[in-house]
Amino acid sequence: MARADLTIRPMRELDWESVRAIYIQGIATGNATFAASAPEWRDWDKTHLPTCRLVAEADNAIVGWAALSPYSQREVYSGVAEVSVYVAETGRGRGVGSALLSALIRTSEEQGFWTLQAGIFPENEASIQLHRRCGFRIVGTRERIGQMNGRWRDVVLMERRKTIA
Repeated sequence: MARADLTIRPMRELDWESVRAIYIQGIATGNATFAASAPEWRDWDKTHLPTCRLVAEADNAIVGWAALSPYSQREVYSGVAEVSVYVAETGRGRGVGSALLSALIRTSEEQGFWTLQAGIFPENEASIQLHRRCGFRIVGTRERIGQMNGRWRDVVLMERRKTIA
């Protein structure tokens, strides 16, 4: 798939089964999320912001998705959000992640967000590099922040700040 054949568009509820399948593929890697299973639409919808939900399509199939979750309910943090980016196995290494994350950054800034953050397992080097290419920087590592399958895991905290004049 060439990047020119890729379409980025807003996610719809009708996309959920494809989005969920890609999420399940990410869970199976053991290095994408602490989640052990993918939720149903209603639960996912409640925990993600209604704006800034995107899918990538190629050859009439969804090959990736990106969305934002609120960082906090406090008003002072209304422009800060947590990034999720997932790419289908068939789309990995083909520019899908870069196209999605770049579009998510543009959309988020249009919606008034000034800081995007991501928590990434250190073993997920591809995701760390993707975020770096899109202007994120490593803020630090949260050591032993959570357990997964009885094993403590670290999370690299990355952020991207909008340039504010």
